[in-house]
Amino acid sequence: MSDPKANSRFHPAWWLSNGHLQTIWPVLFRRRIPLETRRERVELPDGDFLDIDWVGREGPIVIVLHGLQGSAESKYARGLLREIEALGWRGALMHFRGCSGEPNRLPRSYHSGETADVDWFARELRRREPETPLAAVAYSLGGNVLLKWLGESRSANPLRAAVAVSIPFELGSAADAMEVGLSRIYQWYLVRKLKKAVYAKMANGSFALPLTGSEIDRLRTFREFDDAITAPVHGFESAVDYYERCSSRQFVCRIETPTLVLHSADDPLMHAGIIPQPEEHSAQVRFEVSPSGGHVGFVSGSWPWSARYWLEDRIPAFLREHI
Repeated sequence: MSDPKANSRFHPAWWLSNGHLQTIWPVLFRRRIPLETRRERVELPDGDFLDIDWVGREGPIVIVLHGLQGSAESKYARGLLREIEALGWRGALMHFRGCSGEPNRLPRSYHSGETADVDWFARELRRREPETPLAAVAYSLGGNVLLKWLGESRSANPLRAAVAVSIPFELGSAADAMEVGLSRIYQWYLVRKLKKAVYAKMANGSFALPLTGSEIDRLRTFREFDDAITAPVHGFESAVDYYERCSSRQFVCRIETPTLVLHSADDPLMHAGIIPQPEEHSAQVRFEVSPSGGHVGFVSGSWPWSARYWLEDRIPAFLREHI
């Protein structure tokens, strides 16, 4: 790539002037996008399953990875899937384990560094269709997973291109940032969803921990949740061990797949200092960092009733360069 570090061309809407507004607007005020999807359940080698929501019937395949406790109902995902279908391609939204509306079967779930499932699914698609171009787009937690996997696999993955949006490059620092100011609201909302998923798994008998319901109720922060649940369930010594081993910042220097990273300096879920410097990533990785845009926001447009979601223009434009 000619320019591995570039400024973003995104211009935020004047009426969404900061990272919080950019983050909140699409979640609360964007209308649900009508989209006809079909679901495929794929059985995994360990006895668990993944649910895939597809759009399109033929053409190149774009794997879409959602963020923490996201799904095919997430508005950012539906917006991108609509654009993929409009291009005449296929979109395959891979729900992480337990995120498709049904708890997964095994005690383990997913986390920011769990790359085995996306690796298996991408290779399964390559096995099915050896000549079909493959790409991937991922958001937030899913983007950390994608970048880590690309760094781990280097040239031994089947993707022609990848895009990652709003990435928590340093998981520990991101967890700390969520304990400050208004960001605590996002933390409360997301930790509440995580605990709800734990209760659902406990109810179906697939999950057991040496914790009582009241002890789980008392978990308030990401660091507390990851120390008590994410780390022990997935084989880490602690939240610190999990964060150190799974943060994607250390993997971007190894990526050999053409990759675009879209990030905002005012992302309220993390501080700007976690963004890798140019010397930290390979020439195949292009960073486009905007001063504003929030977390998976990037809303432009002259007026609220004519909002434009810039990611749905920029991402397909990059993919078309490689597919």
